[in-house]
Amino acid sequence: MRIEVESDAGDSGIERPRRIRLNARVIEIVETIDQWPGRDYYYFKVKGDDGNLYIIRLDEARHDWELTLFQRDGIEYRIENAS
Repeated sequence: MRIEVESDAGDSGIERPRRIRLNARVIEIVETIDQWPGRDYYYFKVKGDDGNLYIIRLDEARHDWELTLFQRDGIEYRIENAS
């Protein structure tokens, strides 16, 4: 699922998400729990100010962000057709 993400480049030069827009909702990123490179994407596991966990990925070549997984109250929701 494509999403809007406000980001900035950290000291490493890698874009880091700061805010996610899902429809009309704006979620502030309060913590980056993990990040890792993939073959075609760069992944981030983040915690929002709503208390939920999100795994989002950045296609650096196209500068597109996608939501791949959402977790609320310990239940994971995988987002199909994330590409």
